[in-house]
Amino acid sequence: MTAITVVLACILMPVLLCVESKEIPKKILPVKTAISLLFVLTALIQPRPVPAYFLWLLPGLICCLGGDVFLALPQKKMFFFGLISFLAGHLFYIICFYYTSPPSGLVLLVALPVAVAGSWIFLRLTRHLGDMMIPVFIYIIVITIMICGAFSILLKPELALPGRLLALSGALSFYVSDLFVARDRFVKKGPVNRILGLPLYFGGQFLLAFSIGYL
Repeated sequence: MTAITVVLACILMPVLLCVESKEIPKKILPVKTAISLLFVLTALIQPRPVPAYFLWLLPGLICCLGGDVFLALPQKKMFFFGLISFLAGHLFYIICFYYTSPPSGLVLLVALPVAVAGSWIFLRLTRHLGDMMIPVFIYIIVITIMICGAFSILLKPELALPGRLLALSGALSFYVSDLFVARDRFVKKGPVNRILGLPLYFGGQFLLAFSIGYL
């Protein structure tokens, strides 16, 4: 069953890239929503060797589904609602990661370079943000904490290595995809943002969904 969800997502991805390039909201919304529903479905049909991980990760995936819907809508204010939805998604991921694997001293070593990278990104964006400066600043803090949480999962040897690698890879893919969203929204629009950002984003969500069954 999980193979079917991945195949369907791979079929829909070129369609999404096409309608995104043509900026057709009425076509973007159903295609994007369908792919997002597929990563939620993938999570639901996974085995659950660590039940708490599933229970916290699933609402995060659902919040991201909501964010995808908001970002697919053409109204300018929908970007803000999308940001809030993804922020909520990251908060659930943070709870999921740290509840499953409380942070150790090694995570602090990871936190410093991740925080430096987040600060550099924010400084690069500052002059483009306008009234979105505070929401974006909060978002960067939250996603930085989320990435550190994914490293905390990686560093817990009691969990199966494939699941740990899937969780970290998914979180990092999500993080990098957000850079392309920020670039497209605040710095410079262009097809490269979608061509690279969308597969990274959806790939990351599917990796996180699959991590449920491999921990």
